[in-house]
Amino acid sequence: MFAFVLASCGDSDKAAKLAKLKTQQAELAKTIATLESEIAAANPEAVSVRMKGINISELAARKFDFFVQTQGMVEAEDNILVSAKSMGIITAVFVKEGQRVSRGQVLAQIDNSITESSIAEVKSSLNLAKIVYEKQRKLWDQQIGTEIQFLQAKNNKESLEARLATLNEQLDMARIKSPINGTVEAVNIKIGENAAPGAPAFRVININDLKVTANVSEAYVTAIDKGNKVQVILPDLDKKIDGSVNFVGRNIDPLSRSFPIEVKLPSQASLRPSMTAILRVVYKSVPNALCVPINLVQNINGKKIVYVAEMDGKQLVARRKEVSVGGVYDNLAEITGGLNVGDKIITVGYQGLNDGEFVKI
Repeated sequence: MFAFVLASCGDSDKAAKLAKLKTQQAELAKTIATLESEIAAANPEAVSVRMKGINISELAARKFDFFVQTQGMVEAEDNILVSAKSMGIITAVFVKEGQRVSRGQVLAQIDNSITESSIAEVKSSLNLAKIVYEKQRKLWDQQIGTEIQFLQAKNNKESLEARLATLNEQLDMARIKSPINGTVEAVNIKIGENAAPGAPAFRVININDLKVTANVSEAYVTAIDKGNKVQVILPDLDKKIDGSVNFVGRNIDPLSRSFPIEVKLPSQASLRPSMTAILRVVYKSVPNALCVPINLVQNINGKKIVYVAEMDGKQLVARRKEVSVGGVYDNLAEITGGLNVGDKIITVGYQGLNDGEFVKI
């Protein structure tokens, strides 16, 4: 126990000694910089002090965008599960997974032998009914025979025509068709299986019409609207796509406290539904902002500092500027105070600089 106390006391003494030395180092560096400045001012030609090499960039106003970042997912506008309209045994499957299909194309056939037999029977009866009707019509036009005979012939023909139309619809319902132009993503049936209305038989996706859906915090409900600029980042493809918001939901989800947005995507062969996407939605733009790379903003003693190069007599010196930072976007920081247009920002060699230290370009 006694040894532990001694060790603790020893660590405390070392920490205090280190803090004292760091304070002395900072004061010494400041004194050196002051003396160098005074020597240079008194005799610029005789200056032999060390000067650090730097690069500078003149600060200019530019457009700066504020954005909110959220995660979404790529979806197809048309992603449809196709099912049969009638029950029956599958007699043929005409497509495979990955095959392109067009709207109305037959994907599979359900057994329709009974319907076809009924159609043949009705067609035969209809042919006779038409002949009888035509004869009765001609006789009736000549005022031969009774009206009831003509009406019965007419009704018999029309009933058979309606029956044939119904059977043709039933025949069509025995064909499973694609409702859209797209690609067959899944085939869930086989020949000999029983098809039933509502049971998924195929999945057809139109990958040429994709979008990204995401949810945004309700804090931005008044800032984000249709038309806002968006940068869509697809990590799996290492790709960025610029777009705009084309849909903003008005309902706030009570659990997540967010609202949905959608962004249309251009047709690209590499895009796939269900891909993860990161959305950077611009909600505010400043037309004339002062921006510097975020890595140039240093945190020193709780203050945000940027170094600039200024002339001190005939010598170029580094000056420490305390700045106020607004938003950060695309590795740029908006400077809301502390710098002015035309300031020479030190972009290379700013690490370890002291205020007033001599520098050279």
